Amino acid sequence: MPHDTLPPQRILWTMPYLPWPITSGGKARQYHLLRCMAERGHRITLLVQSKTPADAAVHAALKPLVDELIVLPRRPLKHPLTLWHAACSRLPLLTSVNGFAPALSARFEALLQSRHWDVVQIEHSYGLQPFLAALQRHRQPFLLVEHNVESELGAATYGQWPALARPVVWYDQWRARRWERQAMSMADVVVAVTDADARKLAAIGGRPTCVVSNGVDTRGFADVQPDAAGQRVLFVGNYEYAPNIDAVEWALDEVWPRLWALRPEARFVVCGHAMPDAWRQRWPDPRIDWRGYVPSLPEVQSQSAVFMAPLRSGGGSKLKVLEALAAGLPVVSTREGLSGLDVQDGVQARVADTADAMAQATAELLAQPDHAQALGQAARQHVTARFDWSAAATQLEAAHAAVRRTARGERP
Repeated sequence: MPHDTLPPQRILWTMPYLPWPITSGGKARQYHLLRCMAERGHRITLLVQSKTPADAAVHAALKPLVDELIVLPRRPLKHPLTLWHAACSRLPLLTSVNGFAPALSARFEALLQSRHWDVVQIEHSYGLQPFLAALQRHRQPFLLVEHNVESELGAATYGQWPALARPVVWYDQWRARRWERQAMSMADVVVAVTDADARKLAAIGGRPTCVVSNGVDTRGFADVQPDAAGQRVLFVGNYEYAPNIDAVEWALDEVWPRLWALRPEARFVVCGHAMPDAWRQRWPDPRIDWRGYVPSLPEVQSQSAVFMAPLRSGGGSKLKVLEALAAGLPVVSTREGLSGLDVQDGVQARVADTADAMAQATAELLAQPDHAQALGQAARQHVTARFDWSAAATQLEAAHAAVRRTARGERP
């Protein structure tokens, strides 16, 4: 796709959550792209529907990046209207929870009426519903950004539901596929995180697609020195996201019994937002360090010898893995965990798709600190050269240029 050098643009950017504090890979992506676009002089109005209020820390972090920060509350998940729409709407559950928001729709309409926007950027198909009518009414071109192919996340998400709910699961999966086709077909340009996801989204909606890769703030991880001689194996995740829950549960049920048979002194350090309390009772082994949310990721990376990514679903590319690679941590991951990162097995990471292979690869790295250190350094060099956030911001500018060309009837 050709890339136009864009002068500063006036951007209306919508999100279904606040990008600060950074408690997930998606929030990290949003925050750093906002930061990079602001540094390039783009004038951004950020419209957010959030389940949590914007406190002083949120305003301090985001207001320097935007011309205007508008945060509207989202109805609670158990509000009667939310439950009604979730049960009766033909839209899928996640779209219903974030949709049917009259105050948000009205504010968006007023913004479209009040000024000209060079670009309107909508994050996530599940966040589109409140804006779609106004976009069509004003014939406003827009960019739809998908971090994953949402319809493919069902196995991990619905795996947490009881078996009796299976008919509801099938119905919601049907609704998700139906809405995804509609949302994709309405956008002027669809953005994906990886080439593989871009091909899938183009097939779903028939619209032009661009790739805006995930990145990493390489400067923030440049000083990390992993403890190659230690025995700590790290995982980080946001546990409001079902693929991360599946990763930890599969690791502790299948991988770690095998790993402890090989390296009984190894410790599993589990970090991240919204960690389920029940895990401590389900797996009481003292060799598991349940850290929860950690304010300084480089600090815990420096205490670790290996990063394990037992991810079996999710799509896109994984920021937690990128950050581990940028920190020079040797990574043992499934192919899913390394998707979109162009990592070679045995060169920048170890690839392991079975519990046996993951346990064996991790045990070998723990037993061979010199080899682990060399693998981590190769990973750091790879990420620094290919995945800095500035490169992703350039891709986003190219996607914005594609929207303008599509709106003029030109090839994107």
